[in-house]
Amino acid sequence: MKLSLFMMPMHNMNRPYPLTLDEDIEQFSLADELGFEEAWVGEHYSSDIEQISSPLVFLAFMASRTKQIKLGTGVLALPYYHPAQLASHVALVDQLTKGRFIFGIGTGALGSDIEVLGLEGANRQDMMLDSIELIKKIWTSDPPYDFKGKFWNIKITENVWPDLGVGPLPKPLQQPYPPMAISVSSPNSSSMRVAAQHDLMPISANFVASWVVKTHWETYLDECRKLGKVADGSKWRVARSIFVAETDKEAEAYVQKPGGAYDWYYDYMFQVYSRMKAPGLLAPRPDTPPESITHQMVRDNFVIYGSPETVARKLLALRDEVGPFGTLMMTAHDWSDKAIMRRSMELLANDVMPRVNAELNATQAA
Repeated sequence: MKLSLFMMPMHNMNRPYPLTLDEDIEQFSLADELGFEEAWVGEHYSSDIEQISSPLVFLAFMASRTKQIKLGTGVLALPYYHPAQLASHVALVDQLTKGRFIFGIGTGALGSDIEVLGLEGANRQDMMLDSIELIKKIWTSDPPYDFKGKFWNIKITENVWPDLGVGPLPKPLQQPYPPMAISVSSPNSSSMRVAAQHDLMPISANFVASWVVKTHWETYLDECRKLGKVADGSKWRVARSIFVAETDKEAEAYVQKPGGAYDWYYDYMFQVYSRMKAPGLLAPRPDTPPESITHQMVRDNFVIYGSPETVARKLLALRDEVGPFGTLMMTAHDWSDKAIMRRSMELLANDVMPRVNAELNATQAA
């Protein structure tokens, strides 16, 4: 099992923007130093707590500050961009990262972002699929271009001057294009079928229960069977909130600390889903009555915490429950207690994951 970092990011309100950006940069750098396989960052325009408005700018900045870690967008909302612009920007970032880029895509989900961009009522799923097909054509073709999509057209036919280098849109370093991924969250998500249909790496979100994540793998398996494909769990990434301390008691106290990094996060997510009139999406179990759900219940069921031995055992149990995911994505949380959060990452990388992989290897050998 590989280890990655997933950063929405999520920072408690009213913390200084420069300070939280510095923490995000430091956390990415630490993941690189600790040998994390990947680090992903999200995209939001209109949120005080999720302040990365351009993951491509952030990853381009991190390219020279990291050595080996792969850098992914988690995710870029394709309906927000013209495909020619985005294809060119992604190609540039892939070149700047020396081919360490992963292209995570999505439809966009934050209502205020959708509103400010005038996309209310738009069929963002179809826009995403139209965009990615056009982007692939750009990357695998030379001018003149004349591609007609459902929502966009790509055309350079009159202004192609090969002797002056005018006309070609830039291509990524990774050929024919960087690996692509898609995020999924709802039970039996149709995005898992899209992943199977378009050979995208699926990412199951951290803010859904394990029983929901299990339906993701079941849906993916079903779609692969229909397509005559073999479902490959190594492509599947599962994001989880994880906290590791020296002892179970210490970990429990930190995770359950009122207003702390994990308590605040799940209180926030609980309020968001309550305002969406969908608290049932946070149900720890399928039969949990929505009216009985509290943020403390969600927090204690969704965060994997404890000593290294306990966390390793819980991660193996999670994999047995949901399916054979190949990459664990540790979700970033607020770093107001920097030393504690750094230590948690160190224990996860250096103690927990060796235990997990030793057990998986032993099971495979048996």
